[in-house]
Amino acid sequence: MNVLLPRTCAHCGEDLHYMADAPLCPACRSALEPITGLCCRKCGVPLESGGEYCFSCRRRKSGRPAIDLVRSAFTFTPGLQSLVHAFKYRGRKALAEPLGRDMAAAYEGRPELKDYNFLIAVPLFRDKEHERGFNQSELLAGVMARGKKLFLLEGVVERVRNTPSQTGMSKTERRENMKGAFRVSRPELVKGRRILIIDDVATTLATADELAQALLEAGAAATAVFTLAREP
Repeated sequence: MNVLLPRTCAHCGEDLHYMADAPLCPACRSALEPITGLCCRKCGVPLESGGEYCFSCRRRKSGRPAIDLVRSAFTFTPGLQSLVHAFKYRGRKALAEPLGRDMAAAYEGRPELKDYNFLIAVPLFRDKEHERGFNQSELLAGVMARGKKLFLLEGVVERVRNTPSQTGMSKTERRENMKGAFRVSRPELVKGRRILIIDDVATTLATADELAQALLEAGAAATAVFTLAREP
């Protein structure tokens, strides 16, 4: 019996084979879109044509000074969105295992990330984590760390402001919303280290930008970001 994962597809609701060890049916699984081709050298968004940078990163003269680069395992398709929502909002903690394995496999194909061997998961505000029962990014980071023998730094950064949901906010509003949201409580554990920030979904990267800035101010040598999904 499959007691760890749901017996129906997390996206379409079709019954899964009783021996299935994946949360999606074969059809929905095949519809996922791994990011394996051209992507922006800086922010990691998939590119449809040549060139090193996307339009947004070319337009921003300063780029993202706190973040060296961003990479993601998949584009945020409807099937993956269903998985992430089931994971985060319907309490399906067991989804961390297959999703974390997918991230570890994608990490293996991104040699530019190999210099960042200390992982830090984006922290939740304590009340939100208590309500949800877990931090989804921390669970994903834990699976990655085990699979790739990386170092997961826990309890190093805390979220000191309970920021409102960023759904519907513009990029500028998201950046303002995240200002001062993080505090590095154990700077001795990040000083001089190259940190890979782990999160579930990358959108405007306002959260990652603010966390990366806090890490650099605490003495980190460099930061990059790796997420399960990337919104186009």
